[in-house]
Amino acid sequence: MIPDLQTSLLCDDVRQERSGKFILIGIFDGLVLNQQNPACPRICLINRWCMGEGEFKQESRIVAPDGVSVVCKGHPVPLKLQNEIQIATTVEVFINLPFKQEGTHWVEILLDGQLKMRYPLTVRLIQPQQPQPPAS
Repeated sequence: MIPDLQTSLLCDDVRQERSGKFILIGIFDGLVLNQQNPACPRICLINRWCMGEGEFKQESRIVAPDGVSVVCKGHPVPLKLQNEIQIATTVEVFINLPFKQEGTHWVEILLDGQLKMRYPLTVRLIQPQQPQPPAS
């Protein structure tokens, strides 16, 4: 049975407590980056799968506003669900992602090559503020 993607979120960091609970830090749906260096230092993608049974392969990617160019692609993540009440949570970390243009990018989550979820990630590029000269 193919699992459902219960949630997919972007955030600054993900931590896991000893109890197994996940802590998400800085959940976001958009980025504001420096135009001179439009790289995002870190993005965490957390996905939670449920109501499935079997072995699957999750893939994720962020697509540029043109709908074709891939900004980044995660490594394939194996999922194994023993039964339909088991839950699988995956966390991927992307480092120094270069966003070359602003606009609506798309986060895509695939399972065994089939698109399961697609949602927007708005990227704005801003000019860095110039330092103010010291007052005399």
